[in-house]
Amino acid sequence: MNISKENIDDLNAVIKLTVEKDDYETRVDTVLKDYRKKANMPGFRPGKVPFGMIKKMYGKHVLADEVNRIVSEEISKYLAESKLNILGEPLPSENQETIDFDTMDSFSFNFDIAIAPEFEVKLSKREKLPYYTIEVSDEMLDQQVKQATGRFATTETAEEAGEESMIKGDFVQLDQDGNVLEDGIKVENVVLSPRSIKEEAKASLIGIKSDAIVTLNPKNTFTDATQTSYMLKVSAEEAEQIDGDFQFTVKEITNYVPAELNQELFDQVLGEGKASNEEEFVAQVKEDLQKTLAFESDYKFSIDAKDKLINKVSFDLPEAFLKRWILTTNQDNEQITAESLENDMPKYIEDLKWQLIKNEILKVNEIKIEEADVLEVAKKSAKMQFMQYGLTNIPEEHLENYAKDMMNQQEQRRNMAETAAQEKALEFIKEAVKIEEKEISREEFNKLFEKN
Repeated sequence: MNISKENIDDLNAVIKLTVEKDDYETRVDTVLKDYRKKANMPGFRPGKVPFGMIKKMYGKHVLADEVNRIVSEEISKYLAESKLNILGEPLPSENQETIDFDTMDSFSFNFDIAIAPEFEVKLSKREKLPYYTIEVSDEMLDQQVKQATGRFATTETAEEAGEESMIKGDFVQLDQDGNVLEDGIKVENVVLSPRSIKEEAKASLIGIKSDAIVTLNPKNTFTDATQTSYMLKVSAEEAEQIDGDFQFTVKEITNYVPAELNQELFDQVLGEGKASNEEEFVAQVKEDLQKTLAFESDYKFSIDAKDKLINKVSFDLPEAFLKRWILTTNQDNEQITAESLENDMPKYIEDLKWQLIKNEILKVNEIKIEEADVLEVAKKSAKMQFMQYGLTNIPEEHLENYAKDMMNQQEQRRNMAETAAQEKALEFIKEAVKIEEKEISREEFNKLFEKN
């Protein structure tokens, strides 16, 4: 076995590997002998097929498999022992000589590798980075409280409909003279609300009472063919063709009554013991809202830190190799072509530079990613998922169990570990540079992304 590295430049090299007969002969014979033991061929007892026949039938295939296996093992071993920091994975050289397993005893392979650049990340308090905190306005806080009372709202029957009411009734299609169309569309127990229909039709429903009858034209009532299809229980194609009046007979009017700001609601929303009066409840809701908004602030900070360090830390990358590697590893992805990659390459390069800078920060400063760090990321992710469904009061035990289930999925775990690494790197950056905290409104914060 002979393996060596030949440098082309600071970022590119070739690993040369020669596999001799002594390296593979014993392994090939062992596999073929195992084939012989299991072979079941007409005219021969099990396990008694001549070895020469087995070798003739399977020798070339087994030889190729074993040589390729040896190459893979030796390349991995060489990279580990030499502690080479490579980008991507080794690729067969484009000038690789043809291998003939029928006539050759010795096999030479060349693999191109890309070597990660060497650089330093120097940070000091002379560097400045903004950290934007989103101001919790009275309007935002009122909206959060309204959402909380709305989640635990009850219903009551109403005498007449308001804009927020739910109106249950029956639709019957009419002919051009305003009479019930005998073979027309008839739908019972349709539920609609004035707030979800077109403005021009709202006046016909607001103030209406039970048992009242009103005439509605779907094209002037519903926002689009999809809503028409859903309300009248017809296909989207049929909904597009409907153009005429329907009779709507009101059967029941229901209003949602927001929950009262009392101890029961405080415990339902926040958990027992978190608030004992309205003032404490609103204060806790505000604190929870600030924590949620902090995710957005951290995201913006990560963008600013990334941009600053990519511009500050200068190094080259082996772009030609990286293009080959991306195309090779995405052969089955029709969306990634040589043409699309040419347009997307600047983004790939930017992301890779940021990845290398983060890794260098962690390595030089001996920052480790522990299991607890990954679990914390998983818990944050789980909490955000629950919050999307209005579930803010999840017991810690349930949250942790859900997070651990997420971590059992390999792809999710890898992403969470990467997120944990980024968070640790950003924490270090925050400590190393001067942070200029700025509290701004939601509108001003959103405009910051427009500038990017």
